Amino acid sequence: MAQKVNTHEKKQIQNQGEYVKFFSEKKSFDVTVLDLFCGCGGMSLGFKRAGYNVLAGVDNDEVALKTYRHNLDTLGLNADLSSSKYIDKIKGAIKRKKIDIIIGGPPCQGFSLTGTRLLNDPRNNLFKSFFNAIDEFKPKIVLLENVRGMKSLYKGVIKKEIISEFESRGYNTANSVLNAADYGVPQNRERFFIIASKLKKKISIPEPLIDAKFKINCKAAISDLHDIGNLMGEEKIDYKNNSQNFYQKLMRKKSNRLLNHVGTNHKQFVIDTIKQVPDGGNYKDLPEGVGTSRTFNEAWTRYSSKKPSKTIDTGHRNHFHYKYNRVLTARENARLQSFPDDFELLGTKTSQNKQVGNAVPVFLSQAIATHIKGYFKQ
Repeated sequence: MAQKVNTHEKKQIQNQGEYVKFFSEKKSFDVTVLDLFCGCGGMSLGFKRAGYNVLAGVDNDEVALKTYRHNLDTLGLNADLSSSKYIDKIKGAIKRKKIDIIIGGPPCQGFSLTGTRLLNDPRNNLFKSFFNAIDEFKPKIVLLENVRGMKSLYKGVIKKEIISEFESRGYNTANSVLNAADYGVPQNRERFFIIASKLKKKISIPEPLIDAKFKINCKAAISDLHDIGNLMGEEKIDYKNNSQNFYQKLMRKKSNRLLNHVGTNHKQFVIDTIKQVPDGGNYKDLPEGVGTSRTFNEAWTRYSSKKPSKTIDTGHRNHFHYKYNRVLTARENARLQSFPDDFELLGTKTSQNKQVGNAVPVFLSQAIATHIKGYFKQ
C-alpha cells in the first residue's frame, strides 16, 4: 500500500479527463474534521469535496460564517478564538464527537524574537489557542496554513518553534510553500503549509499535481463570464454565455444561475487608464505621466490571459480583468480561487471580496485532503 501512495504523489495531471476526475466530489468516508479560523470555508469545502466529514468551522467573523453555513450545510460556530474557552463551546456544539483532523490558519502578527517561547508570548494567543485545541482533541492529523513569509520569518526561527511544538506532542511533520497553480487552481498564490501526523507512515507534502504545461490560465477560468461594463448589476442573474472548456463546466456543474457577478462603478479616469495597460501589464507599461497616482509594485496590474492570475487581494482595487477595463467581480475572483459557481457569497460586495481574498483555494485544499486520505487508508 505504501508504494501506491508514493506513486500517487509523483503522478501529475496531464489531460482534461484526469483533471475533472480528480477534482470531482468524492464519496464520503468516516474521517472527521474541525476547521479553526475557517472564514467563508475554502479549506472546509476542499475537505468536503474530498469526502471528509467536516463537523464544524469556527471563526469570529459572523458575515463569513453566514456564507459558510449557507454553502457547506455544516455548523459554523461564532467563537472567540483568542481564548481557550472556545473549546468547551466546540465540545457542546459537536456533541463531543471524536475529531480526526484539525485544519486552520491562525494569524501570526504577534510573533517576535524576545527570548520567550512561542506559546508563552501573550501576543501569540491565537496560536496558543490553536495548540490548546490540539491538546484537547488529540487529532491524528493537523494541517496548518499561513502566509509564505512564515517559513522564513526571523530566519526560520518561528517555523522551527512551531515544528518543535508539534514534535513535543508526538507528531511527525512536513512543511513547504505551495503554489496553488501547481494544484489545479488558476492562480499563482503561494502559502506555507505544515502537515503534522500521528499516523503510522511518516507524513509528506503532496508533490505538484499539475503538469507545468497544463496549468489553468486566467482566460480559461473566467472567459465565459460576461462583461458587466461599468454597471453594478444584480446578485443573481442568468448566464449569458455557454461554458467554453472543462474547467468552466466543472465550476458550473451545480449552478443554474450566475451569483455575485456584480460590477464596480469606476471613475472615467480609472477606465481610461486601464485601457492603456496591455494584457499582463502594469503601471510600467503606461505612457509617461499616466497613472502616476499608483506606482507601487502591483499598481494598474492587468491579469495575463495566458497565465494563472496573480494572488487576488481582499481589496480588489489593483488587479484588472485581462480583457475588460474594470476590476474583477466577486464571482470572477471566486473562480480564480476555484470556488464552484453554486457557492454563494453573502454580505456586501466589499465583504464578499474580503471573504474570497482571505480563503484557501478550494482545489488546493482538496488536493492536500486527497493526499492525506492515502495515509488513513494504509
